[in-house]
Amino acid sequence: MIFYFTGTGNSLYAAKQLDSDCRSIPRPLDFSAERIGIAAPIYGHELPGMVKDLLKTARFDTNYFFLILTYGNRHANAVELARQFCDGCGLRVDYINQVLMVDNWLPSFDMDEQRRLDKQVDAQLAAIRADLDAGRHFCPEVTEADRAAHGEFLANMSRLPADAWQRLLRVTDRCIGCGICEKVCPSGSIRVADGRAVHTPGRCQTCLACAHACPQKAIALTVPEKNPQARYRNEHVTLQEIMQANGAPRG
Repeated sequence: MIFYFTGTGNSLYAAKQLDSDCRSIPRPLDFSAERIGIAAPIYGHELPGMVKDLLKTARFDTNYFFLILTYGNRHANAVELARQFCDGCGLRVDYINQVLMVDNWLPSFDMDEQRRLDKQVDAQLAAIRADLDAGRHFCPEVTEADRAAHGEFLANMSRLPADAWQRLLRVTDRCIGCGICEKVCPSGSIRVADGRAVHTPGRCQTCLACAHACPQKAIALTVPEKNPQARYRNEHVTLQEIMQANGAPRG
């Protein structure tokens, strides 16, 4: 059993390669299985807020708990931060690893360029699958350089307003009210009202699913983008799968 959080399909694809029982991040419940894992991206080197909420409130009855963290450029000390968070929730992590995939962060990366990079994703996932099947206990080494990278990120964030990421999205006049953005949003932060998408800050996970999925490119950012004309979805994941995973708001 593996739960996943996904905006553009990367963590969903990873989850599908690692277990046949894949489930989108649920409302808090109790779960029991021989092996339970979480596949999720790292945002600012940490777990998304909705994943943290699950870890804080759900009960996992398992002999083997694992975390798979997807990232696109710099992981910093993400594994260390995730393990510390799980420790605080009373969760023992038996295995944790990272997968380098396409980086979908539009302010920093051109999606056309990212698609051309061969990051050996399937080879990484095959190695992780072998580890999980063998019941391996593992956590990647974290270096002082990794910790310094996260410190640099925090320093940069401290110069921004506290709600900067909540106000990253803007809906342009290209919106036709198709509702795709609403269906791919995992947190219910964007809705169609009076024929136009409306983004409500507060619970936004800044996953950019809405921006990437909009067929009109009507959802843009309030900061410059590397390539405003390029958007991304994992080539092995359909839009329908993302809508099925994220369509209903989660508590």
